[in-house]
Amino acid sequence: MGLSVNKRSALTLFSGKSDIRSHQIRFMLAEKGVMYELELVTPNRMSDDLLALNPYGTIPTLVDRELTLYYTHIIAEYIDERFPHPSLMPVYPQDRASTRLMLNRIEQDWYPLADKALFRDEEGDRSRRRLRDELLSLAPIFRRTPFFLNDEFSIIDCALAPLLWRLTHIGIEILDTQSAKDIRPYMKRVFNRDGFLNSLTPIEKEMRSSY
Repeated sequence: MGLSVNKRSALTLFSGKSDIRSHQIRFMLAEKGVMYELELVTPNRMSDDLLALNPYGTIPTLVDRELTLYYTHIIAEYIDERFPHPSLMPVYPQDRASTRLMLNRIEQDWYPLADKALFRDEEGDRSRRRLRDELLSLAPIFRRTPFFLNDEFSIIDCALAPLLWRLTHIGIEILDTQSAKDIRPYMKRVFNRDGFLNSLTPIEKEMRSSY
C-alpha cells in the first residue's frame, strides 16, 4: 500500500509493470531527470489509493501534491510544462500542432493495435498485420532526421520507442524487411539512451534480447 491520499508530498506515478502508456510517461520523466515515487500496479487489481485518486482506475495516473492527472496525453504535456528542461515539445504553434497529431495517431491508433496484437486469435492477427504495415509505410521518415520527424529528441520519441520495443514481444517482425535499414538505426539510437534504459521495468527488459 502506498502513501495515503492526503499525505503525498512527492510526485507519484501509478504505473503498470509492462503497460505501454505507463512506459511512455516513465520515459519522459527519465529523460527530464525528474525524481518521483513509482507505484507499480496490476491491471484489474487497482489499489485503494489509486481508486480514491482516479475515479476511472486507469494507468498511468500522476499525482503532483493536490493535483491528480490521468489520460496519457494530458500527463505528458503537463510533465513537459512542469519540468521544462529539456523541452520535448516544439516551440512554434504549427510544429506543436503537428506533434499533437502524430501523438494522437500513436496513442489512439497504434497503441490499441499493440494491445490487441497480444491476443492469439483472428483479431490479434489482423492487428499485427495492420500495425506492421503502418509502421513499414513510414519507414522512409525514419532516415530523414535523427529522431522521428525531428532533428532533436522529442515527446514523439517518448511515445514511439515503447511501441517499437514491444514489437517482437507481440509477434511483429520488421527487421527482416528492406525497410529495416531505415528503422533499425533509429531504434538503436533511442533504445541506447540513458533515459530509455532507466525507464524499463524488469518485465520490459525481458521483452527484447537484442535490437
